[in-house]
Amino acid sequence: MLDKKDIENKLKQYNQEHIIEIIEKMSSEEQQNIIKQILEIDFEKMAELYKSTKIKQEMEEDQITPIDYIDKQKIDSQELKEIKQIGEQIIKNNEYAVVTMAGGQGTRLGCNGPKGAYKLDIGENGKYIFEILAETLKKSKQLYGVLPYWYIMTSNQNNKQTIEFFKEHNYFGYNKQKIKFFTQGELPMLTEEGKMVVENGLIKTGSDGNGGVFTALKKQKIIEDMKNKNIKWVYIFGVDNIMVKPIDTVFIGLTIKQNMQIASKSVAKAYPEENVGVYCKRDGKPGIVEYIELPEKMRIQCNKFGELIFGDANIISHLLSLDAIEKISNQNLTYHIAKKNNLYKFETFIFDGFKYLDDMLVMRVKREEEFAPIKNKEGIDSPETAKKIYENYYNVI
Repeated sequence: MLDKKDIENKLKQYNQEHIIEIIEKMSSEEQQNIIKQILEIDFEKMAELYKSTKIKQEMEEDQITPIDYIDKQKIDSQELKEIKQIGEQIIKNNEYAVVTMAGGQGTRLGCNGPKGAYKLDIGENGKYIFEILAETLKKSKQLYGVLPYWYIMTSNQNNKQTIEFFKEHNYFGYNKQKIKFFTQGELPMLTEEGKMVVENGLIKTGSDGNGGVFTALKKQKIIEDMKNKNIKWVYIFGVDNIMVKPIDTVFIGLTIKQNMQIASKSVAKAYPEENVGVYCKRDGKPGIVEYIELPEKMRIQCNKFGELIFGDANIISHLLSLDAIEKISNQNLTYHIAKKNNLYKFETFIFDGFKYLDDMLVMRVKREEEFAPIKNKEGIDSPETAKKIYENYYNVI
């Protein structure tokens, strides 16, 4: 372990010497905590990321081309039967796991705790988001006699609260031996001058984005755990979609039949200007183009049937082979820069890992059956809109 002088030298080397003065005013316990944090920071990486904030990122239109999709509703009955059997076998063989990305807080919803602990006004007594997800996953036991392994990615901010919440609610009837929690990575946030900020005795950090799931799965030996359990396929989704359908034998079977290592569910864009990322090929590799990156003429471009050519919206609902996850976890994903409260935040996105595979399956599903996100307190994508979709689909009174 580095001594205090080494720590000071490191901070000076990377233009963070202002932190030395702050540390000197701390208690002994606070000093130990921040020094432990400093030892875990890759300062060289942060210096490179800061440099990237000064470079304007531009994209050429010809880098983006359409990607094919398969409409789940249009699969013929014979093929449907065949692929369902393939998917069922994967689940029955206990070769299937799900990962819920649940590192966020419910602050925007007025909830003081993990987003998954937010309670919706559904049914007689209301339902927590985690409760709804547990009910969805437990259907696998009813249908196929096997409960899938459930891995929940938390953050340093909400990990303890999430684990306690599950214990308090008796894991919502889920076999706790089949649930495993792991934490998402974080990176320091930087000022416009490239300085790290100390807040509440620690350097202020932000999550490394949903693409950080690959690094977290590797670093925390979850991939190793999955290998030991003979898991072959993993479904990764965000915590805030209460209509997610991870137990989908059609999706699993179709992916395997198409000989793909990565597959994603999509919904048709509601209208050309809808603010969503869409599936595409970038330089011939599968990926997603964000709404702000897509030129207007491509945004409104239609095929001969009047459908948007770039019309398959990302709903963060992905299926990957464990081999694909391991391959991506060994890559350095591109960091995207966001400005939050005048601080630079650096994130990777899960779909940036898709380019390390040659192709992927995109399966279009019905929005009203599989997509009810909860992102805003009111209006679009709010608890109210999600509740309506959920109750309409499940005929909840």
